[in-house]
Amino acid sequence: MSVVVTSDLCRRYGSRRAISDVNLTIEQGEIFGFLGPNGAGKSTLIRVLMGLLRAGSGAAKIFDKDCWKQGSVIRRDVGYVPGDVRLYPWLTTRRGLAMLSRIHGRDLTCTGMALAEKFRLEPDLLVRKMSRGNRQKVAIVLAMAHSPQLVILDEPTSGLDPLMQDTLMACLREMAAEGRTVMFSSHTLSEVETLCDHIAIVRDGQIVEDSTLSALKAQAPRQILVTLRPEQVAAVIQWPEFVSVKFLPGMNSPQADSSAALIAPSLRERTCLLQLLGTSAAFLKWAAAQDFADITIGAPSLEVLFRRYYEPATETVEEAVS
Repeated sequence: MSVVVTSDLCRRYGSRRAISDVNLTIEQGEIFGFLGPNGAGKSTLIRVLMGLLRAGSGAAKIFDKDCWKQGSVIRRDVGYVPGDVRLYPWLTTRRGLAMLSRIHGRDLTCTGMALAEKFRLEPDLLVRKMSRGNRQKVAIVLAMAHSPQLVILDEPTSGLDPLMQDTLMACLREMAAEGRTVMFSSHTLSEVETLCDHIAIVRDGQIVEDSTLSALKAQAPRQILVTLRPEQVAAVIQWPEFVSVKFLPGMNSPQADSSAALIAPSLRERTCLLQLLGTSAAFLKWAAAQDFADITIGAPSLEVLFRRYYEPATETVEEAVS
């Protein structure tokens, strides 16, 4: 069952395009990651889905209901944490759960207090006395207390310490295991990679990649660090065609500057950075005859794939070396 469906969805702010031609399908029980840098259009899409903004054109449906026309009905079965959480200063977790119980017509205190305990919240502490992280935790608890069929979270880990981030991830995985659905917006790749089954990458308001995590990893290159022996010269080595050279000692190019940042300064004079798409067997066979001092081959890196969509084009290795 498709829980969220958008088709050719567009929204503008005057002459500025916020989202354009967005086509998404999120299935029941899926943890869907919506990934992109700040200003890419993630929050605008979420506000359209929540019925808080009206789309300029296209369609958006949740539970097969129109997000704008039937927004009030949809919101009863959706838990939502906005990117800019704002709570009444007089609110406490306990008061918030009481309000939520009246809205939904059933007592949510027991479920909510269990969540509050997981997130280590003091139930009667006033919001105005809370840290930013605790205010974020209150918003998360109130979004999840009524056991919604869909949770939409806009950068929810903002302000949370690592332990509370782990707690949130565990709660979301439990939801998905129960057949409920999660849409998780983030600009942090590691969060999405750890949590999500399916990822959409957004750039300038448009979806530039929409795929499963496993399919994306198949496209992602591996980083290879090659440490040379003192007598070896990187520029004269005939690197195999199936690797892409990102940094060689002495390389002078914008690409070299950004790639060299991945290597400790003390090692840059003897370390080469390469990228390999696919398995490492062919490279290892070639490298065995080169007598390098050391080789480190990383796992497929989604970060490299992610950066391709946002970094400006750089000169080729041939241009850089020459």
